[in-house]
Amino acid sequence: MTDTITVFGLGEAGSLIAADLIDAGASVHGYDPADVATPLGVARHDDPKAAVRGANLVMAVTSAADAQAAIAQAWDVIGRGTVYADLSTAPPSLKEDLNDTATLRGLPFADVALMAPVPGRGLATPSYASGPGAAAYADTVNPLGGDVEVVGSEAGTAAVRKLIRSVFMKGLTAVVIEAARTAQAAGEQEWFRDHLVEVISEADEELLGRLVSSTATHSTRRLEEMEAAAQLLEILEVDPVMTRATVESLRRVASEGVPTFGGDSVP
Repeated sequence: MTDTITVFGLGEAGSLIAADLIDAGASVHGYDPADVATPLGVARHDDPKAAVRGANLVMAVTSAADAQAAIAQAWDVIGRGTVYADLSTAPPSLKEDLNDTATLRGLPFADVALMAPVPGRGLATPSYASGPGAAAYADTVNPLGGDVEVVGSEAGTAAVRKLIRSVFMKGLTAVVIEAARTAQAAGEQEWFRDHLVEVISEADEELLGRLVSSTATHSTRRLEEMEAAAQLLEILEVDPVMTRATVESLRRVASEGVPTFGGDSVP
């Protein structure tokens, strides 16, 4: 039996996912009020209600700001039992609200967290799914080429994992940008790039230990080091936004300690 899947949102991520669904043999219908291109093979509709009729899965690939509007736009005509999957990056509270809305209509809800960039991966982007409809979502998408791991029956669980990753990945990005600005101001950008590539290429569990566990032992020295770094940035007229945050974090280590991983300290 051919799956009939509706995709709300045909932007970059939605269009790539829709195209892969088509290639896998699914019947794909789409809706997007924006003037964006329609992937080849997708039956695009001007009315979201027309787009969901007959679907066994609705995938909302929208921003968090549009997630509530997306489920509301065709809520009253989506067939009961149809899985509704929200792929937005949103706080757990929003996912819980969406689940409540879906439940009123008898729609199994899946909170889906995309754990890597979609370009270059499409439907195969590694994902977590939680909520009442998570298992059904995975059972539909994985045979078509998806990479979905079910992580719980409560909506919001997948969102928590996504946002924890965001704290790390986006925070790391901000630190790299600030360090690169400093290197540029100091005329050391070529050295810094090579050094950064070397550190990232050699990253392993031992490095994680040095970053976290040894901070408890060496917090005073590291605090003094980062205070000096903040002074350097100010001299170079680089606003030390992330460096000031690091200074504050190190000041808290004395009273709060460092985190554990899986119940054990980082080696």
